[in-house]
Amino acid sequence: MDPKVTEGGLNVTLTIRLLMHGKEVGSIIGKKGETVKKMREESGARINISEGNCPERIVTITGPTDAIFKAFAMIAFKFEEDIDNSMSNSTATSKPPVTLRLVVPASQCGSLIGKGGSKIKEIRESTGAQVQVAGDMLPNSTERAVTISGMPDAIIQCVKQICVVMLEVEYKDACLLSAEYKATLASTLWRSPQLTHPSSQLTEPAWRPESLRGKMELKNCIEDSGTWGLDANPPASTHELTIPNDLIGCIIGRQGSKINEIRQMSGAQIKIANAAEGSTERQITITGSPANISLAQYLINARLTSEVSGMGTL
Repeated sequence: MDPKVTEGGLNVTLTIRLLMHGKEVGSIIGKKGETVKKMREESGARINISEGNCPERIVTITGPTDAIFKAFAMIAFKFEEDIDNSMSNSTATSKPPVTLRLVVPASQCGSLIGKGGSKIKEIRESTGAQVQVAGDMLPNSTERAVTISGMPDAIIQCVKQICVVMLEVEYKDACLLSAEYKATLASTLWRSPQLTHPSSQLTEPAWRPESLRGKMELKNCIEDSGTWGLDANPPASTHELTIPNDLIGCIIGRQGSKINEIRQMSGAQIKIANAAEGSTERQITITGSPANISLAQYLINARLTSEVSGMGTL
């Protein structure tokens, strides 16, 4: 996970994987690889297809969220085009939906489903796509298939919301890792004959708990939150944005539930100004480290996207 602020707003680098049948893979590769080359160039995403002659292949899409969504859109519309072509010589009267299968770590599926199925129900209702999480893991894997079906536009909105869930899960894991690491490091420093106090300044420890060594892929998030030095916190900065009055409710939530959730997830301080007389907008001030601000912006934008798509407009 690599939060970045770009000219058009927050962008987050993610990796999404798809499970595809051979015919589907052939469709996105195209003649002499022309189709997948075009997808890479126009979307800006890295699209890699696993080697082998097995019936199913893994298609990995990596890049900033904007690029990922463009790539998914191109794949979804390509599959819809294939369906239209197949129906030209068919007597079928109903058009089958476009279907994509995501490969999602089993550890993230619980968050995607939500308590009592609340999250997956929310995604279905707000996007119009059908979403099914497989009960069993994929063979020889700790991951599950998440099947998305519907019109291309619905699929794209659904993928956006799934990306938000994945980002939230990764951020929670990073925060837990940060707390666990700090506690372990502090304990070690207290016992060290060279260092007499855990607040001694460290830029990066030479020693890392073996149990955490494999989890350091999240260190970009952890470093930004000051993990390497126990007292080393990056200087806080402030970012302001404006939200239309008629959409502020979806950011605040019932009794402040949503804004409190965003504060907790991002670690940023978020203040919403009172409505000024005659103004159609509300100002939101976000304070924290660059990583905190980036994640807060992303979660706010995700709430707005969900609300606007649910209203039937984009």
